[in-house]
Amino acid sequence: MVESSSFDLLAASLRADMTDLGVFVEALAAKLESSFPERTRVDRGGRVFGGKRVRALAVDLGDGRYELEQADGALTTRRCTVVRGISLKSEELGLEDWIDALSTQLVAEADRSERGRAALERLLEGQ
Repeated sequence: MVESSSFDLLAASLRADMTDLGVFVEALAAKLESSFPERTRVDRGGRVFGGKRVRALAVDLGDGRYELEQADGALTTRRCTVVRGISLKSEELGLEDWIDALSTQLVAEADRSERGRAALERLLEGQ
């Protein structure tokens, strides 16, 4: 079982780049894509030169989908309840609450399987 301090460490890791929301979203997407590639979808778009920026990301964990959208410098974060691929309920959360909920689910995933534990370790090492 993953120790309870993993949640605090993970939440702190995810918040590390929050002073600049653009940097935060890019860093979060990179961490989640590399640690949980089969559960993370990232939508990039925008500029032709200088690289494409993250417009949205979604992470599917258990019966939840954690979504983040970035538009015109504003972030929207929500948690959706998903059953058999259909979103039944969507709840908009503040960024801090969204990070806490996502962290809780990532730690729970690590508790469920060796593969999840390894993914959580990669996420924490990538900070």
